[in-house]
Amino acid sequence: MGTWSAFPVGNDDAADWADELDDASDWGIVIDALDDALETEPNELDADIASVALAAAETVAHGLGRPTQSDAHTETIAAFAGRVSTPGGELRAQALRAVNHVAHPDGELAELWEESDPAAWADALDRLREALSGTGSDGSGT
Repeated sequence: MGTWSAFPVGNDDAADWADELDDASDWGIVIDALDDALETEPNELDADIASVALAAAETVAHGLGRPTQSDAHTETIAAFAGRVSTPGGELRAQALRAVNHVAHPDGELAELWEESDPAAWADALDRLREALSGTGSDGSGT
């Protein structure tokens, strides 16, 4: 997995998934990505599925008007969020559960970040949690 940042769309898997939003017209693709992660035990959760789940959670944050990342890698997400309905409370809660699930220390992605830059990843996850819960995020992506 090519990774350039700890942001939710800071790696190849997440960016490739976000590109698929060009053809999406509803939240189904996001729900599926979140479900894929939530249906897998943390110690069996592959980094690619976890990365896509974080990108899906970022998409929900965009839909709520509280993105944690606004850059060239999230342009497709912003366009998608602009053409679909605002995500409801159930989807927001599902996204938050997925972030917490992916963050489990037994997960492959968490282990990879623990080996490289755990502080950056923890900060990115905290910003995403705040955005999904509606507290504290300034949405600047910085």
